[in-house]
Amino acid sequence: MTNAFLIAGVDEAGRGPLAGPVVAAAVILDPARPIAGLADSKKLSPARREQLAAEIRAKALAWALGRAEAAEIDRINILQASLLAMQRAVATLGIAPAQVLVDGNRCPALACPCAAIIKGDATVPAISAASILAKVARDAELRRLHDCYPQYDFARHKGYPTAAHREALRRYGPCPEHRRSFAPVLAALQTVIETST
Repeated sequence: MTNAFLIAGVDEAGRGPLAGPVVAAAVILDPARPIAGLADSKKLSPARREQLAAEIRAKALAWALGRAEAAEIDRINILQASLLAMQRAVATLGIAPAQVLVDGNRCPALACPCAAIIKGDATVPAISAASILAKVARDAELRRLHDCYPQYDFARHKGYPTAAHREALRRYGPCPEHRRSFAPVLAALQTVIETST
């Protein structure tokens, strides 16, 4: 297969949470090895995502992950950090794609042509595959963070601003993996500072 036919799908997971990295995936699917059931990762059960992620890793011509840490998100903002994670994922691919298709309405700066597709994670198989790999990788990362900071219950809510997570933030203050530029974390940090002075 020539490079001209190599299209990478790219998507990220973790823009909305209050903690942890934003993780992006880039996937070049193999037309000779189709994968049934690819869809927006948010529409799939965790068990189905895991199943499909294993199949994607086994059958794709190439796949890679990129990430931006909480400190980078705080420094450059979540949009720029998401684009940076996407850049890193594409740069890590073992095969250079001829074109990149990204879920959403913004493209990262890349060396090859790139097009943004609204709801691409539901309509473009390569983007669906990237959506699944990014979500599975980020969820695994938050389970690891749960072992380090069990008081926040990251394994349950994956860092999203649930009522239980906000309550844990109020009670314990933020941990090093919390995004201090996000309003609920900033408010919790302010409370900790006020009560300690």
